[in-house]
Amino acid sequence: MYSALQPVGKDAALSGLRVLDITGEMGMFCTRLLTDLGAEVLKIEKPGGDDAREIGPFVHDVPNPEMSLYFWFLNTGKKSLTLNIESNAGQEILHRLLETTDVLVETFLPGYMDSLSLGYASLSKHYPRLIMTSITPFGQTGPRRGYKSCNLVASALGGQMYVCGDSDTPPLKPYGEQSCFTASLFGAVGTLIALHYRHLSGRGQHIDISLQECVASTLEHVNVLYMYEGIISQRQGTLHWNGEFRLFPCKDGYILLSLFREWDTLVEWLDSEGMAADLKEIRWLNVQLRLQEIDHIIEVVERWTKRHTAAELVEQAQLMHLPWAEVASMEKLAGNPQLKERGFFVEVEHPELSSCFTYAGAPFKLSHTPWRISRRAPLIGEHNEEIYCGELGFSPHELAALRTKGVI
Repeated sequence: MYSALQPVGKDAALSGLRVLDITGEMGMFCTRLLTDLGAEVLKIEKPGGDDAREIGPFVHDVPNPEMSLYFWFLNTGKKSLTLNIESNAGQEILHRLLETTDVLVETFLPGYMDSLSLGYASLSKHYPRLIMTSITPFGQTGPRRGYKSCNLVASALGGQMYVCGDSDTPPLKPYGEQSCFTASLFGAVGTLIALHYRHLSGRGQHIDISLQECVASTLEHVNVLYMYEGIISQRQGTLHWNGEFRLFPCKDGYILLSLFREWDTLVEWLDSEGMAADLKEIRWLNVQLRLQEIDHIIEVVERWTKRHTAAELVEQAQLMHLPWAEVASMEKLAGNPQLKERGFFVEVEHPELSSCFTYAGAPFKLSHTPWRISRRAPLIGEHNEEIYCGELGFSPHELAALRTKGVI
């Protein structure tokens, strides 16, 4: 591991760009990506801190809003400002910040920002170059635009959950916050596209991101099979949708194994250990038969994989140019030599804890404008004085008064 904790310089891809982040769980990863590419991201939190800080797990298992590992991961490199945008004074301060802002990212339900006269239609009149990215459950229009949702609901209504799980069990929730992360990725891409257009035209625009649409757009073969052949994909557990791959148990874990690729090689390998059963018969050369009788093939192959460790099988498969892989635990992922060599995991210093914590890095490399984490996630309102006093000109006395009134 190496430390990527360096000041963001002029060589960063988004150096000089300012982003206001008023997001919840649906959009924090979007602004995290912009941060790591060099943008200055001001995380606007309500006085007392963002609700996301209350989401565990916590360092030392102590529920402390300053020590939420969830919040840390999604907010490295950002600056924190506390601000009540529903108050008149808070809105005045927000407008002053918008004068030097390029991008505003928010995740409120449609209509909320409009109710505060902070919707895109209103803001674009004063800040025509402003790009506003809104990430919401169902988008800004449509009969469900005002419905509340979450990562789990988006997975269900977006069609993803229907095809996850075993054929004889109810639909299964995909691990983690995949719907929100997908929406954040699309939000970041849309923002970068809008920035390019602004460079050409001088005009900003509103980016409307729907969690449901983001999930539905990533269903790949599920969409294609239904739209072109009318086939409704079903749950197949650990078997790939076309039968090409499946997870198999080994002595010490699981392996992803290709069932039909280089069929002769696979059968010869099993036969060399006396484990091929009837798979040597000529009839199994028929691909359609193998698909129809795949349960039998799985039964034969599974008896064989259980006699080996995953590493044994993967090592031999690589020599045969078979695309097999061990199913890695987080422990093995952290020690993966490929990821280590490329410096994927980075250590970030947390001075207030006199310690460093390891974070996942970027899944891309930029040769001239490097990605980096500039600092750990901010404490609540950590940059209030820097921005409000140093930039907007408030005195310490005025700042204290704003705090007393609940504005910051």
